[in-house]
Amino acid sequence: MTCYVDAAMIRYGRMKMSHLIADSSAELLEMADRIGVRRRWLQHAGCHTEHLDICASKRRLAIEAGAVPVSSRELGLKLVEKRRRMADLRARLAPGRAGKGAIVGL
Repeated sequence: MTCYVDAAMIRYGRMKMSHLIADSSAELLEMADRIGVRRRWLQHAGCHTEHLDICASKRRLAIEAGAVPVSSRELGLKLVEKRRRMADLRARLAPGRAGKGAIVGL
């Protein structure tokens, strides 16, 4: 499983939040289950920007569970890579229709 967590530490009330992403939806949801984050907090499901906002204590748990800590810039580059992979898959599955809609599970 490859999940990534940035060190953004964006303030949300009294909490500091980071972003958790993964190479696939299944990996992201598996990590959410492992660290005790509710699946309903998933944002942008099925899109290349799919992620969870997690507090600092959940970030520590994610890293302990195998998530790779990255900078916010590195996380952004991972999202660009994911968008390209999704576009390539769409092009292979439906030639001439690349870019139309999201594919769940990538």
